[in-house]
Amino acid sequence: MNKLAIIGTGRWGINHLKTSVSLLPPSKVVVCDTNPKAKEKISAINEEIGFTTDLDSILNDSQITACIISTPAETHYAIAKKCLNAKKHCLVEKPITLFTYEAEELLNLSINHNLKLMVGHVLLFHPAVLKIKEEIENGKIGNLQYIYSNRLNLGAIRSEENILWSFAPHDISLIQFLVNDNPKKIFAKGLDILQNNIEDTTITYLEYPNNIHAHIFVSWLHPFKEQRMVVIGDKGMFVFEDSLKTEKLKYYEKGFKISNGVIEKFDHEYIVVSYEEKQSLSEEQKHFFECIENNQTPRTDGKHALEVLRILEQATKSLKS
Repeated sequence: MNKLAIIGTGRWGINHLKTSVSLLPPSKVVVCDTNPKAKEKISAINEEIGFTTDLDSILNDSQITACIISTPAETHYAIAKKCLNAKKHCLVEKPITLFTYEAEELLNLSINHNLKLMVGHVLLFHPAVLKIKEEIENGKIGNLQYIYSNRLNLGAIRSEENILWSFAPHDISLIQFLVNDNPKKIFAKGLDILQNNIEDTTITYLEYPNNIHAHIFVSWLHPFKEQRMVVIGDKGMFVFEDSLKTEKLKYYEKGFKISNGVIEKFDHEYIVVSYEEKQSLSEEQKHFFECIENNQTPRTDGKHALEVLRILEQATKSLKS
């Protein structure tokens, strides 16, 4: 790993910066932000971190071989395209772009230049999610049947994007990861209460092959914070509640079975599932660096990002119709 550039140091960009200097020598990290005043908060983190307001200086620096792009979503495409053309590996925050044709172009650029293109779907690096994925593959819950995800809060209202594009990419990426397939049907419905044509709450339904179904409920107009995902199979169920302080992941041996033509319920107490405590953002960055060093395909590569974006676009089309 040579040098890393962090492009954009807003709320999430600062998190990326703090994480990167915990993994790399600060002298190997350079920040690019159009706001000159950002230099003060960056120097407060570590004075060895480089700083520039000029993106071209990042693009023209051959020592910088990788970039983390954490700017507003509408700028992702243009910045990532410049970085890829400058032969730099890219980790782009979600959503990777606002349009699928832009994401397709970035994906093709990364392939043509033999570069890593990765999207920041950070929950796919949460150890609880990886534990659920492992247990599904081991047959712990039997045949996967249904997933639902709630991401709710009395959150920061945004005018540049609706709740679907703000919150739901996390859940879509999670469901895609667990199901390992693409939906056959997508339907979405929502309400624009506070601002015209900007939905504050949406419910999205996804129908997958093999009779697997999912729904995603997101809202920033909610009295309390809830981040809950329920994964249901014919032998058991997982409940992951990241908003809890303890017992975040539980396994329920509950469900129904058919015995001699009669549907019978089985219902046991839940078991708290343990997993190794790790910081998801740190794991995401380490994965990015390892994929570059070892020439591996990222877990959240350009193809995965494109699939999530296609689902978002189809859900939006359904929402607006």
